[in-house]
Amino acid sequence: MSDTVHETARAGAEAPVLARLSTLDRFLPVWIIAAMALGLGLGRLIPGLDDALDAVTVGDVSLPIAIGLLLMMYPVLAKVRYSELDRVTGDRKLLGASLVLNWLLGPALMFALAWLLLPDLPEYRTGLIIVGLARCIAMVLIWNDLSCGDREAGAVLVAINSVFQIVAFAVLGWFYLQVLPGWLGLSTTSAEFSVWAIVLSVLVFLGIPLLAGFLTRTFGERAKGRDWYESTLLPKIGPIALYGLLFTIVMLFALQGDAITSQPWDVARIALPLLAYFALMFGGSFLLGMRLGLGYAKTATLALTAAGNNFELAIAVAIGTFGVTSGQALAGVVGPLIEVPVLVGLVYVSLWAARRWFPGDPTVPDAVRSAR
Repeated sequence: MSDTVHETARAGAEAPVLARLSTLDRFLPVWIIAAMALGLGLGRLIPGLDDALDAVTVGDVSLPIAIGLLLMMYPVLAKVRYSELDRVTGDRKLLGASLVLNWLLGPALMFALAWLLLPDLPEYRTGLIIVGLARCIAMVLIWNDLSCGDREAGAVLVAINSVFQIVAFAVLGWFYLQVLPGWLGLSTTSAEFSVWAIVLSVLVFLGIPLLAGFLTRTFGERAKGRDWYESTLLPKIGPIALYGLLFTIVMLFALQGDAITSQPWDVARIALPLLAYFALMFGGSFLLGMRLGLGYAKTATLALTAAGNNFELAIAVAIGTFGVTSGQALAGVVGPLIEVPVLVGLVYVSLWAARRWFPGDPTVPDAVRSAR
């Protein structure tokens, strides 16, 4: 969430990965666990909290939670270099592979894992399918820098995912939650589900911060230049995303406390398909990049952008569509707790692969090649 990644990441790539994360990012799982605990405590100490939160709503989402969702999306989208969307089109292999992995394979894999591992938990299963549709546009830029991936390609792929989600998310949600299960003879999401509810959630919780992020970058760069924007402004607004995420988690766990404490095994079961998803998407994407001859930097970028997910959007859509106390929302909340340590581990795997499988590749920094 925070964007404070040292510019020495490439020159000093032999430094431990965690040491090159900001304090906020390094201890993100700790902050998430603390937010969960605080939320559980508030839920027990403040009777009638759910009624108070629902006093003012944005659509079907309480105003405090809606503010938290918007805050955690805006800084992420302010980081995207929208002016460079057309740069990646020069590399058709990278663009084609990224689109296939992110918008065909990724959602299909999460759908399969959710049904295989959670056949008896339809709410959590639906929540995970929504997670699979929300392609990564946030911390992947941090993981990409830490792995010494192609920074510009990463920024462009993130920008493409940001725009594509506006167009494709609701359609894919309808397909994977209602059409495909019907074709396969599986149960579909309840009749109360509406594709228009997903459309509205995406337009509000992605469209508004996307517009705000685009305008912030456009006018910020125009006023003081890109160097000032990325070295001065972004580090200042970046932590807002983490604060928004933690605030939302506190509220969610305050409302879901009874379900969580009474069914901890369910949380563990939600984590299992997520772990399988990260491993399969990263490993398969990395091997595909090698097969296509993309070189180390673009291969690492391809694999990390395919493996990560936009849990902020998944949480927003789940809350807006199914409600703040739904199992779908809980599945989204468990996501970042699992993703952060797993993706840090995959950065180490990527750097190891750079030394082992890319001898002589000019995109591998000398510091990475000589590290042990």
